[in-house]
Amino acid sequence: MATDTSLPATGASAPPRLGGRSRLVLFVLCAAQFMVALDFSVLNVALPDLGRDLGMSPSSLQWAVTAFALPSGGFLLLFGRVADLYGRRRLFLTGLAVFGAASLLATFAWDPASFLAGRALQGLGAAVIVPTGMSLLTTTFPEGPQRDRALGISGTLLSLGFTIGMVLGGVMTDTLGWRSTMGLLTVFTLILLPLAPGLLPESRTPRRPRLDVPGAVTVTGGLLAVIYALSTAADRGFGGTDVIVTLVVGVALLTAFAVVETRSPAPLVSLPMLRRRTVAFGNLGGLVTFSMMSTVVFVLTLYLQETLRLSAFRTGLVFGVQGVLSAIAGTLTARVIGRFGARRVLTFSLAGQGLFVAALLGLGAESGALLATVGVSLASVCHLGAIISYGLTVTSGVPDEEQGLATGLVTTTQQVGITVGIPVLGVLATTQSSLFDGVRLVLALDAVIVLAAAAVLAVGLRRGQD
Repeated sequence: MATDTSLPATGASAPPRLGGRSRLVLFVLCAAQFMVALDFSVLNVALPDLGRDLGMSPSSLQWAVTAFALPSGGFLLLFGRVADLYGRRRLFLTGLAVFGAASLLATFAWDPASFLAGRALQGLGAAVIVPTGMSLLTTTFPEGPQRDRALGISGTLLSLGFTIGMVLGGVMTDTLGWRSTMGLLTVFTLILLPLAPGLLPESRTPRRPRLDVPGAVTVTGGLLAVIYALSTAADRGFGGTDVIVTLVVGVALLTAFAVVETRSPAPLVSLPMLRRRTVAFGNLGGLVTFSMMSTVVFVLTLYLQETLRLSAFRTGLVFGVQGVLSAIAGTLTARVIGRFGARRVLTFSLAGQGLFVAALLGLGAESGALLATVGVSLASVCHLGAIISYGLTVTSGVPDEEQGLATGLVTTTQQVGITVGIPVLGVLATTQSSLFDGVRLVLALDAVIVLAAAAVLAVGLRRGQD
């Protein structure tokens, strides 16, 4: 594997300061992650304008989100493993090219079919970029202070990308039209593609075993089915036949995947890795923090606009404060992890997230914008700590040849978490006697789940070694 000479030879004594080339490498990898996170949210507020322009009915607008979510979540594990075997840099560059071309197609879409094709290809590109970018980061920066800092910056930009996308999407749609949101992503790739080839080191496993095709088929099919079912349920509820059937098929395929992996000579997912306490409990923490925080953002958006009647701009400012505090927290998280350890920070971050979400139960039916701003911002600070520390917890101690697999698990957990929270809990907000009662119910359940997860992790990660 090519190495950056500005990186220190060992992680244990490495100072957190990065050399010039290392900073450029980190910029490219983190900017790509930021771009994908931006894509998750930048289009949301533009959907009504998009629908009117392309002639999409309100009921079909969910496909603008689902068309991206299906491939971006379904293919993560597969591409993470393919990158391990055939070259992470090569696949990362391919993912950037696909994402850029897809963004250009979505920008100039002439009908619903062309737009949804662009979104699906964006999701496919994202499924390549996210695990390969993360594994390039963890194999380029040695375990210790340098990797802590690199993952801290990456986690901060991941959180900021989602938040900034919500604010930026509204501003760009109002001033330049919805197509500008997709055009922005095209510009991102045009900046990154010329920089990446000369900066990023190539890396792959020294041995190249055969790809676990049965495992790839079952896990990809299972994830696609589950994500489709949950995404559709967010719009129509869980009673639809297609939702029930695809959910059952998804669970069956994921069960078959688990059986296949026990018999494969070169499994897509190493079962001994899944038995690592850090991997199992770390991913549990990641699943909870992503799913529950995305739910909070969803129901608070409904609360601020539908209950308090705030404008989209003022609602955006609430989440803008959240983004600023998260950015500040991101600069400090690596130091906190360096002092207390990723496992402790993960546990306490989840506990803090749960407590601040519980504080939001004080919101009123006629006032509460200030409490919402403070509560969601502080919960997001803790959420960011959980994002960074769970990534470090899962990938620490994993050999370089399995980093693509480990980071594939991390990013799959992230995508499934973002996808699963709103359908499972968020839909409750709109099915109660009043929206305000529904928001309070969701916030209460959210807080209980996060605090329970923190308690489980406190016990599960108590041992110092696997």
